[in-house]
Amino acid sequence: MSKEFKLPELGENIESADVISVLVKAGDKIEKEQSIIEIETDKATVEVPSSIAGVVKEVLVKEGDKVKVGQVLIKVDENGKEESPAKEEIKEEPKVTKEAAPPPLKEKTQKTSEEKPLQSGKKEIVEMKLPELGENIDAADIIAVLVKAGDEIQKDQGVIEIETDKATVEVPSSVSGKIVEVLVKEGSKARVGDTLIKVETTVGAEKDEAKPEAKAKEPEKKEPVQKPVEEEKPKVEIKTFEKKDDQPPIQKGAAPAAPSVRRLARELGVDINDIPGTGPAGRISMEDVKAYVKKLNESGAGLVSKGIKKEALPDFTKFGKVERKPMNNIRQKTAQHLSYAWMTIPHVTQFDKADITEMEKVRKEMNGRSKGESKLTMTAILAKVSASALKVFPQFNASIDMENNEIIYKKYYNIGIAVDTEFGLIVPVIKNADLKNMTELAKDISELAERARNKKTSLDDLQGACFTITNLGGIGGTYFTPIVNSPEVAILGVSRGNYEPVYNGKEFEPRIMLPLSLSYDHRVIDGADAARFLRWICEAIENPMKLLVEG
Repeated sequence: MSKEFKLPELGENIESADVISVLVKAGDKIEKEQSIIEIETDKATVEVPSSIAGVVKEVLVKEGDKVKVGQVLIKVDENGKEESPAKEEIKEEPKVTKEAAPPPLKEKTQKTSEEKPLQSGKKEIVEMKLPELGENIDAADIIAVLVKAGDEIQKDQGVIEIETDKATVEVPSSVSGKIVEVLVKEGSKARVGDTLIKVETTVGAEKDEAKPEAKAKEPEKKEPVQKPVEEEKPKVEIKTFEKKDDQPPIQKGAAPAAPSVRRLARELGVDINDIPGTGPAGRISMEDVKAYVKKLNESGAGLVSKGIKKEALPDFTKFGKVERKPMNNIRQKTAQHLSYAWMTIPHVTQFDKADITEMEKVRKEMNGRSKGESKLTMTAILAKVSASALKVFPQFNASIDMENNEIIYKKYYNIGIAVDTEFGLIVPVIKNADLKNMTELAKDISELAERARNKKTSLDDLQGACFTITNLGGIGGTYFTPIVNSPEVAILGVSRGNYEPVYNGKEFEPRIMLPLSLSYDHRVIDGADAARFLRWICEAIENPMKLLVEG
């Protein structure tokens, strides 16, 4: 049996990746979890393991390609045998009836099992079933039913909206005709192969529609075919979508789009009616919304830039020699993500100093005793202290959902560690930092940093952070204002510790003081809470008993 292996989900807001190398070829025998391609995303370079074992029949990507999530990478024969093309022909048949010339249409119609060849003009009932949804997906939840009995539909028109464990998608109709019966309802679950709707279609009529499209090239000949779609679809959407509590009323003539697509547009702050659709009759998809917003951001015309005129760059060559270099994926993503975070989060930064004189004595003593183990670092100490601080101050272990006016409090404690690499900033994540001791944290941080610098970071390593630490102490400086790593609400910046004169009540004595900078989201965190949080961290470093008693 032949199976398609598709590019899996790559993480939050990652939709595509560049193929760096292809590790298999047609004819190769592969096992499960064997790496088949190496890709570079906006965040890291990773190898993609296969979820199928068998013989590679076909490799559909090559080095240098850009691939999207869900795109087929390879075809694998699990049994080592050629598959019968009958099933594929059945799936492709409805498209041929509209797009191909009359001779191939007749051949395809004869091979189709669902649509038996009838005399011209004779009607038949066709059952439209839930198609294959991808690897290891055999069922989906029905989010919305976009049609009802009696509606006239066109081929490729969306009839239901489903949600799998990987994505939310629309299922298009494979035929044109009148809906006789709708067999699913919103909120139900459908399995692959279940009948969704029954459609009364006319075989002769579809042939008649196909002929003028195949023979005539004049645009006026095509317009009559498109008009019914544009007139009918808004009617279906109005009656279906108005039932949703979070969906604003849709006016007649509004841009055709599914509820989830409209919701995405609202979350991104764009008008759905301004977005050009690439689907049938101009229907707007998720990809259309994302492409539109990306274009706005790149052109400086986004909502955050309204009222601000974009300034063109001067001709720098007038002043001397220049060199232009393209930004790599990581740098592009960093620029986009931090620009978004800076423009959407009201930042405030709180500063403080921790007396680490005694801590440094203990740390150096501990490292002197260790034999070949990872050295205890200030970053590891701060990771442990920060995880405890998040328990004491839960508003710092949160994210904000402005769409629903909710604050999401997390019950896990993962710490992101910013790592400086030659190709950009990467933030691998220490999972369950509160359950590890400082030695274990030091080891994990060292291993993650090494993998990040060698482009071996996995996608899982980069996800799930609750709070980030960025340590510039090894380079220098006193204080700085780090940008909050959205959707987190706070980030701790660490600078270089130095000896300073500190008054002990009788005299000044030299103490090692560590400058700390806490940037936070003022929508969730008040200034007084930020001051208490940072002071708690300083006191826990100065007096570890506080960590044991309160953390």
